[in-house]
Amino acid sequence: MVPRFEILREKKLVGRRMKMSFAENRTSELWKSFIPERKIIINSIGNDLYSVQVYGIHFDFKVFNPAEVFEKWATIEVKDFNSIPDKIESLIIPEGLYAVFIHKGPASEGHKSFSYIFGEWLPDSGYEIDTRPHFEILGSKYKNDQPDSEEEIWIPVKKVLYK
Repeated sequence: MVPRFEILREKKLVGRRMKMSFAENRTSELWKSFIPERKIIINSIGNDLYSVQVYGIHFDFKVFNPAEVFEKWATIEVKDFNSIPDKIESLIIPEGLYAVFIHKGPASEGHKSFSYIFGEWLPDSGYEIDTRPHFEILGSKYKNDQPDSEEEIWIPVKKVLYK
């Protein structure tokens, strides 16, 4: 897996969020609560869905703790926040540099891609994790747990200033 690097411009997203951990993963519940609401969002940009993770400043990517809690969002991009339906919240992803990886295969095997990114690629890359949200784009090639599914994994990075 070789990433491409992109400077993401600020994104405005709307959706639903839940606190969870990897040990108590509530992703399915989150998406089931958001998908029916998606139809009433009138100012969306495109059809891509964004699965966003907001990790606290103390989240340790070097020592994985599956019980550590973070915030997960099920979202879609919008032009502005002028027409947000009730029960829907807004999230801004600030501009910044991202390493973008393509996960090919069932979503249930995504852990293999993340294990490679954080365990193999990142330590030798000359980059470190930045504090902005992480996200996956579930675009037209995303087919959930099908073997030919594809999704983009966006990891916020910054150059290591010293080693």
